[in-house]
Amino acid sequence: MTHVMACIDGSPQAAAVCDYSAWASKRLDAPLTLLHVLDRQQYPASGDLSGIIGLGSREFLLQELATLDEKRAKLALEEGRMMLDAARQRATAAGVAQPECRQRHGDLVESLRDLQNETRLLVIGRQGEDSGDAIQHIGSQLENVIRTMQRPILVASCGFSEPQSVMLAFDGSATSRKGVEMLAGSPLFKGMPIHLVMVAADTADNHAQLESARDVLIAAGFSVEIAIRAGEVEPTLHAYQAEHGIDLLVMGAYGHSRIRQFFVGSTTTNMIRTTSTPLLLLR
Repeated sequence: MTHVMACIDGSPQAAAVCDYSAWASKRLDAPLTLLHVLDRQQYPASGDLSGIIGLGSREFLLQELATLDEKRAKLALEEGRMMLDAARQRATAAGVAQPECRQRHGDLVESLRDLQNETRLLVIGRQGEDSGDAIQHIGSQLENVIRTMQRPILVASCGFSEPQSVMLAFDGSATSRKGVEMLAGSPLFKGMPIHLVMVAADTADNHAQLESARDVLIAAGFSVEIAIRAGEVEPTLHAYQAEHGIDLLVMGAYGHSRIRQFFVGSTTTNMIRTTSTPLLLLR
C-alpha cells in the first residue's frame, strides 16, 4: 500500500508539513509515514581522518575529533527521534491512525528516491531547517526533489489551513491533462470547488481545451469555474488566486509551455518563497 510521506525536520514549516500530511492521509485513506533524514554532509558516519590531519603527534587530536563527530551524530539522531515522536503525536491528535516513523542517515533526495515506490503523495516544507535566507539553497534542494520524484509533491508553507478550494493551472499539456484526471479520480479534493485557469491568449482553441477539462471534472461531481487570463504566468496566477480566495494551487512541475518557466531556475525559488498557500506539484 502506498503512503503519504511527510518530511519532518526542524524547519519552521515542520508543523505545517505534519498537519497537511495528516489531512491528506485522512482524505486519501492512506497510511502516513513521517520521515526524518539526517544529512550525512553535516553528520558524516565515522571515517578515517588520518589523511586530513596526519598521524604521529596529532593522533590524540584525531581521536578527539572522531569522538566529537560520533557524539554530534548521536545527539542529532536523538533530536530527530524527538521530532518524529512529536510529529507522530500531532498526527494522532489530528485523527490519523498509527502513523509510522522512519529515520535515515544519508541524502534527502536519495532517501526519497529509495522510498518512491511506497509513496503516493510527498509532503515537504518549502524551506529546510538549515536554509535560512539562502535563496539559491532553497531552490536547488526542492528542485532536486521535484526532478527526482515521479509522485505528486505537496509543498507546505508556514501554518495549516484546511483547503476549501483548489485551482489548477491548466495549459493544455499532457501534464495538466493528467492533473485534471487526477483531480477527477482522487478523493483528496472531493467536494471542493475547482478553478481551471489558463494563462494564454483568449482563443477558441484554448476555450475548447478548458471546456473539455471542465466536463471531465463536472462528470466526476465537481463544481468548476474556468478562466483564461493574459499576462505573465506567475503574477497572473497569484492575482487570480488572491482574487478568489483559493486555498491550494495545483500545477504541473515540468511541461512544454510557458508554465514550465514557472519551475526552472530562480523562478521556482521565488514562487516557493512568496506563496502563502500550499502548492501541489504534479509530474
